Amino acid sequence: MAAAGADPGSEPAGGAQFFCTAGRGLEPFLMREVRARLEATQVEYISGKVFFTTCSDLPSMKKLKSAERLFLLIKKQLPITVSSLHRGRLLNEMQRFINDDPGSWLKAISLWRKLLDHDTNGEKVSQGDANPLKRKAGENDSITPKKLKLEEMQVVDKSHGESQQDQPQGPLEQGETLARTDELQEQRLHRASETAAHAQSPEDLTFRISCRCSGSIRKVVTGQEAGRVAGLALMRQFGWKADLRKPDLEIFMHLSDAYSVVGIPLLRVPLASRTYLQTAGLRSTIAWAMASIAEIKAGALVLDPMCGLGTILVEAAEEWPDVFYVGADVSDSQLLGACDNLKAAGLAHRIELLKGSVAGTQRYEFSS
Repeated sequence: MAAAGADPGSEPAGGAQFFCTAGRGLEPFLMREVRARLEATQVEYISGKVFFTTCSDLPSMKKLKSAERLFLLIKKQLPITVSSLHRGRLLNEMQRFINDDPGSWLKAISLWRKLLDHDTNGEKVSQGDANPLKRKAGENDSITPKKLKLEEMQVVDKSHGESQQDQPQGPLEQGETLARTDELQEQRLHRASETAAHAQSPEDLTFRISCRCSGSIRKVVTGQEAGRVAGLALMRQFGWKADLRKPDLEIFMHLSDAYSVVGIPLLRVPLASRTYLQTAGLRSTIAWAMASIAEIKAGALVLDPMCGLGTILVEAAEEWPDVFYVGADVSDSQLLGACDNLKAAGLAHRIELLKGSVAGTQRYEFSS
C-alpha cells in the first residue's frame, strides 16, 4: 500500500529513491522515522546519510524531524578506488560515473519535475538558492562556463600522458551575489523553479553542480576539480548549460571511501531549519530525538527541569500535541529566549515555564 499523499502512476512500482543527511548518531532515529512516516522500504544507512525508497509526496517528506537535508537520489555506487589510480585515470573514472547510466539522470529529472508540480504546500524545489548547500570555499564547487574548455583539455592530456606533471588549476571564480533581500530571492527562486518544471526537454535546463570529496579521494583531487569534470560530462551527455548564478537545477555529488552518490536537493531550506523556532538553541534534530526517547503518550505531563531555550519542549509539543509541558531553568536570559520560541510556535498556552533550580521554582510570567 502506498503512503499517504502518494500519486498513483507518478512513480515506478515500489516508489522512488531518496536520501537524507543526518547528524552523526541520528541515523537510527531517521531510519525509524522514514519507515513510520513514509512507509519507506529498502532503508539503509552509512555514516551521515540514510537512503530509502518511498511513494510519499514532497509535503509528507517535509514532516521528517530527524533529517538535515532531503535529496532525490540519482545514482549511488561503490566508491572509486584511489590507491592504484593515476590522477588522470581517477578523473576519467569520475566521468564514467556520470555517463555510464544516462537513463537514471533522465528518470530523476522527470520525477523531480513531478514532485515540484505536486508540492501542494507551495514551497518550490530549491534550485535557485544563492547558497543552498552552504559550500565552503576550496571544498565544494560549481562549474563555470569560462573554464570548461580549458578543463576538458587538461583532463584529456592527463588521461593520455601519465608521466606529465599535473597542470596548475585556475582559481575558483566567485560569481554568486549573496546580498539580496529575502523577497527578491524568493521571487527568483519561484521563477527558476517554474521554468525548470515546465521545460519542454532536458536540453532546456541550466545547472550548477556542487561536489564534496572526502577520505583518500580528497588527497588526489579537490571538490572543485571533481565538480568541473562532472559538469563537463553532463554538458556533453545532455547538452545542459552551466549557470553559476541562476541555475534551474542544483546537483550535489559526494565521493568518499564508502560510496559515490549524486542527487538533487529538494527543498530551499534544510528540514532542520524550523520555522517555529525564534531563538536557536539545541539543534532541532537532536531535540526531537531526545523527546522521542521519552515515549510521550497522550494526556501525560512532561517536565524538562533544565529547559534552556525550550527547544526540546517545542519539538515535543509540535509532535505530541495532547500533552501538557513544563519547563524550568535558573537563567532569566534562557527563559526569555524560551518565551520567544513558545510565542513564535504558538505554544505558550500549552507549555508552562518556571524559574528556579530543582530545589525551588516560581512561575515565570510572559511579558506582553
